[in-house]
Amino acid sequence: MNAPDRSPPVAAKNSTHRVDHLLIAEMVETGARVLDVGCGDGELLHLLSEQRGVDGRGVELQRDKVNACVARGLSVIQGDADRDLDNYPDQAFDYVILSLTIQATRQPKTVLENLLRIGRHAIVSFPNFGHWRVRMALLFGGRMPMTANLPDIWYLTPNAHLCTIRDFADLCAHVDAKVERAVAFNDYERQLPIRWSLSMQNLFGEKAVFLLQSSKHP
Repeated sequence: MNAPDRSPPVAAKNSTHRVDHLLIAEMVETGARVLDVGCGDGELLHLLSEQRGVDGRGVELQRDKVNACVARGLSVIQGDADRDLDNYPDQAFDYVILSLTIQATRQPKTVLENLLRIGRHAIVSFPNFGHWRVRMALLFGGRMPMTANLPDIWYLTPNAHLCTIRDFADLCAHVDAKVERAVAFNDYERQLPIRWSLSMQNLFGEKAVFLLQSSKHP
């Protein structure tokens, strides 16, 4: 499940970067061709460029964020993960990244299949709807939860397809994706012990990062 990374680790000490971004950077090989789908303001692409020297491209739906990326010198175009990934050829990139975005897509299964088709590897991160705080809010409050990773009230949230870690693992199996590495982070942004079962990570992980590869690729 844990593929060895021969690249030097990305330093996290005193870092201002998100911990999941630092983990993603560790998963990406130096000099790789990378497509970041839903790249936001380009924080992750900028990190990958600085720390990994990647040949990076980005796709972002919101025009103001595209402009912010371009202002940082990043190669980013405006596009929609649900509609525009079909236009990319097979295995055009070494890594295709979808960071905290899949839950906001209309067709997450189709989007994931496209990621696995376009890249030799796909990296997907998402907020975990199975976290214990979410369960408690539903059980005792009877309302849709609001947390650090799910900050929007239900009628304003962009999230259309929230899932749990176990749900996403099931989806990976359904689309014949090989899970090379899967990491969950707790409330304090610390990685949960690898020896923990999927059920424990599903209960205590606030967000997760999966490194995937299509079983169809050689």
